[in-house]
Amino acid sequence: MKLIFFTFFLAAFALHAQDLTVFNQARLKRDQRLMLSLGTWAGANITAGSIGWATAQQPELKAFHQMNVMWNAVNLGLAVPGYLRARNTKAVLSLSQTLSEQQKTERIFLFNTGLDVAYMTAGFLLRSMALNNQAKADQLNGFGNGLILQGSFLFAFDLTAYAIHHRHGKQWVKML
Repeated sequence: MKLIFFTFFLAAFALHAQDLTVFNQARLKRDQRLMLSLGTWAGANITAGSIGWATAQQPELKAFHQMNVMWNAVNLGLAVPGYLRARNTKAVLSLSQTLSEQQKTERIFLFNTGLDVAYMTAGFLLRSMALNNQAKADQLNGFGNGLILQGSFLFAFDLTAYAIHHRHGKQWVKML
């Protein structure tokens, strides 16, 4: 009887470990897709922004494109290592490690959503500063508009990423 119980326990444990691995693989695949999306956005903005920066005649528009190029160089600098990390991270984790990684991922995207609000706020602040500084009004407005655009995209991106991971995180409860 003990042998049957022990065999059943080992089989259940093996299935549970396999389920955790599948769960972690799915989380990492989601991260890969999200980082590819961010990298695509960054690449498109660097390309369009570089062209706009080089060809724009109006100083405000030139500053807008300049901000987009610089901002998306940072986005690309985050997306590439994020993608590689998600692609190269092992998916075989214990239950506690899985829970920890899942919560960490959700917290990061939620925290970033708050930062995105700060970026948009900074953009509006730059635009308001332009009202009192006519000498730099074009630059302040252009940079402000760039921050508002990039902050808005990142807000939608990070909030969506949080929702995707949060929905996925609820699945682990069903596995228990």
